[in-house]
Amino acid sequence: MGISQPTRVEAEATLRLVQSDGSTVPVRTELIYEPDDPYAVHLRFHDMGAVIDWYFGRDLALDGLEGPSGLCDVRLWPIRSTRGRFVALALSSPDGNALFHVPRSRFARFLQRSIEMVPRGEEGERLDVDTCANRLLNCRIR
Repeated sequence: MGISQPTRVEAEATLRLVQSDGSTVPVRTELIYEPDDPYAVHLRFHDMGAVIDWYFGRDLALDGLEGPSGLCDVRLWPIRSTRGRFVALALSSPDGNALFHVPRSRFARFLQRSIEMVPRGEEGERLDVDTCANRLLNCRIR
């Protein structure tokens, strides 16, 4: 009997939504990495009964741990505050913009687990084009 391998990496995280006055409010979020879509990480926000999904590049997320990363819709950069080390995550869409603070240690552990599952440089060997196309075509707010 073989040891079953995990089919995805999941972690719960509480991101802090930065409001216009600088205060923050907690937002319950899931971080998800699926090896059949090896280039992407997935954030699932749970807010006021709605589930909002965002997908963006794993390399963009990894780069954002150490310095500014991304353009346009998704941007990340490391920050330090009196409350600790975070990654700033700026999301933009036609419906608006949002800035979140992600606990750096939790985000880094999640990304490290994704690398353990699918090492950098081996993503192309795991890519399931049909699954990726299906996700793109079905991306929506539920």
